[in-house]
Formats: sequence, C-alpha cells, structure tokens
Amino acid sequence: MKHTSTHETVFRLTALAVLAALVVVLQTLATGIRIGPIPITLTLVPIVVGAILFGPGAGALLGAIFGVVTLIPGITGADQFTAGLWNLRPFWTAVLCIGKGTLAGLCSGLVYRALCRHETLGCILASITAPIANTGTFAIGMLTIFRDVLQDLAGGSNAIYFLFIVVIGLNFLVEMAINAALSTVIARIVQIVRKNLMK
Repeated sequence: MKHTSTHETVFRLTALAVLAALVVVLQTLATGIRIGPIPITLTLVPIVVGAILFGPGAGALLGAIFGVVTLIPGITGADQFTAGLWNLRPFWTAVLCIGKGTLAGLCSGLVYRALCRHETLGCILASITAPIANTGTFAIGMLTIFRDVLQDLAGGSNAIYFLFIVVIGLNFLVEMAINAALSTVIARIVQIVRKNLMK
C-alpha cells in the first residue's frame, strides 16, 4: 500500500513538472502568434490536463506559472502591450497576469470535479472554461483597473466595443476553438493516464 502511494506521488510530481515545462515552452513560443495586440494563448491545454488529472489546485499552480511567463516579456519590454501596462501599474499588471492564469486553471479543475462522473462532458466543459476564465479576468481588469488605458487605446471609439471586438475578439475565438477541438484528445489522455495509474 505504501509503495502504491509513493508511486502515485512520484508520478504526480513528474507529470506536473512535465506539464509546467510545456506551459513555459508553449507560452514562450506562442508570444509571436498574434491577432491584434494580444498573443494567442496555446498554453491552456496543459493547464486543463493538469487540472483534470490532479485537481483544481494543480490547475491553479500551472495557471500561475503561465501568468508569470506571460508577465516576464512585459517586464523586459519584449511584449509592448504588457510592458505598457507594467510601466503604468506594475503591481496590478502582475495581479492581472498571474490572476487570470491561476483562475483559468482553478475554474477548469472545479468544473471537471463537478462533472467527473461524466468524464467526456467534464473534459469538454473544463477545456472551454479555461479560455473563458482567462479572457474574462483580463476583460474585467481592463474595464476596471486599466479603464484609462483602454480608453486611450480605443482612440475615441467605444472602449467596450474596442476591448471585445478589436483586442479580445478573434484571439478568444481561436483559443476557444483550440481548446474545444483538443478536448476529446484531453479526455483520451486522461483515460490513458488513469488506466496506467490503476495498474
């Protein structure tokens, strides 16, 4: 019994380390893929896998790692949009970057936990929840803390229209489509990993 528990702990730590590495690599590579001012987030897939396999806490941890990796190009100036936010309000930029990733992983894990008896449906809804939480948190931050920045970017047009159509619009749809398309793959990965853990 003790051997099984040790095996599961080692597997969990190893899997989380691999997923964290994937988060860093995918986010680093994806910063160049842009539609508008914000890079497309391909990183949500390993976050969702971790949240489903190991629970909301693991999803939140992977999401926080994603947030830190998103923040670094803003601090260094490599990502002009995030750098602009950082230069104005560094504390709130850090909260927004890390918070949106953390919530994406946490919410995804909570949705799956609520629907775990229906594994495929749970995987699909958890996959869709991640981009909604990530983009929704970003939108709330832009509409509240960074409202003045948003209005400047909008250049006299309606700030809410500018945010949802110009800044978020297509990016969100691409992220949602990627996660929805890969949700069946995620479900299959979860099934294979769980089966191997049972051996």
